[in-house]
Amino acid sequence: MPFCSQCGTEVRAIDQYCRRCGARQPVTPPAPDYLHGVSPRTAAMLCYVPIAGWIASIVVLASTRFRDDRKVRFHAFQGLYLFVAWLLVDWVARPIFGAIPGIPLPVSPLRVLHAVILVAWIFMMIKVSHGEAYHLPIVGELAERSVAEQR
Repeated sequence: MPFCSQCGTEVRAIDQYCRRCGARQPVTPPAPDYLHGVSPRTAAMLCYVPIAGWIASIVVLASTRFRDDRKVRFHAFQGLYLFVAWLLVDWVARPIFGAIPGIPLPVSPLRVLHAVILVAWIFMMIKVSHGEAYHLPIVGELAERSVAEQR
């Protein structure tokens, strides 16, 4: 609840005057909606931009415009979890595979994992652009749980 700008008494958000001191309460303008012109499909696609999609995911999850759009929120969570998988490969798997001495491999397991995540990002961008709903294994289930917990 807001408080009176003069005396500090609790006032309702709809009160124009304080009931204790009678001071006029300032009118606070509504917060600007920066995602006003962004369609749900575009917002969902931006969540899958490789490496940088996590920023769009956080913006979508924090916005009031998509607060009730379960589909867009699902894609935001799934894109965010794909980025977390990318970070796990970089920060966890790299030291593990780097500690194994001299195993000659034709293809680095790290590059394969990064390629799989990159392909998943691109695949999901294509699916979302066609308006198709697709849940990735593991990550999609986590995203679905995250959306369900917010209700």
